[in-house]
Amino acid sequence: MNIAAINSISDMMAAGNAIPYLGPGVLSLGEVGHQLPGSHSALVGHLTAKASVPHKIRANLTATAQFIENFKHRKTVSSAMTEAFNKEAQPTALHTLFMNMPFLPLVVHAWYDDLPQKALRSRSADWGMAQGVSQAEHYGSWVNYFDADGTHAGVDAAGHKQWTTLLYQPLGSVWPARNFLVSDSDFVEVLTEIDIQTPIPESVQQLRKGRSFVFLGCRFSTQMERMFARQIMKRSSEKHWAVLPEEPTRNEAHFLEQFNIERIAMPLREFVSDFQTKQLVN
Repeated sequence: MNIAAINSISDMMAAGNAIPYLGPGVLSLGEVGHQLPGSHSALVGHLTAKASVPHKIRANLTATAQFIENFKHRKTVSSAMTEAFNKEAQPTALHTLFMNMPFLPLVVHAWYDDLPQKALRSRSADWGMAQGVSQAEHYGSWVNYFDADGTHAGVDAAGHKQWTTLLYQPLGSVWPARNFLVSDSDFVEVLTEIDIQTPIPESVQQLRKGRSFVFLGCRFSTQMERMFARQIMKRSSEKHWAVLPEEPTRNEAHFLEQFNIERIAMPLREFVSDFQTKQLVN
């Protein structure tokens, strides 16, 4: 069954009809010794090492970030996030494989590192970024656009439709402008509007039409993760996949069934290897 799914994804990727949706778990494929925070728990551990936080919220990323923002200042949160992700880590085999697909209209990257950008630099400068921004720092704007070289390209997609690949980072990214959606207040603002799609760029809404999503390194165990995934893939294809080697929780299993997301029960590293083999055969 996994081979059939990989074959289907490969064919759809080749035609530009499948959208990679990358989560923090992708970082597990990185070099030992050069790991960026690859989970909510790893990131919250980094933040609590930088500031004293009440024990009852120390396991909650958004609450921890909000506490630091309230009692230390927003700049303290941004500084800690930058320190966590501004490292010389290199793209993983997955980043290199998917970012070099010949036809890649849209990539969704739901974490804060810049490894997708680094992988995309091997292409010509025909790509750009749409990054979610915090209302605390960019009041009135939901997203900022950037060219491949990091130049700010405005707050709407006008004039940037020539990009052959759009990298959409709904949570922001460390590069190029250190934009991060991470605190409770950041997400309250977005979630208030996300059901009517206001925070999701029009360009993303257009590119997802009729296309399937391939979830890689993602979990759907929290309401926040499920809500973002659901709203981003709204009005897309009716068929999706998720590489999920761990047995899904009850909430995850319900989410997969509800949105016709086929679970590929194999380790991510094995999936990448098999997908790469399929590409070589083709």
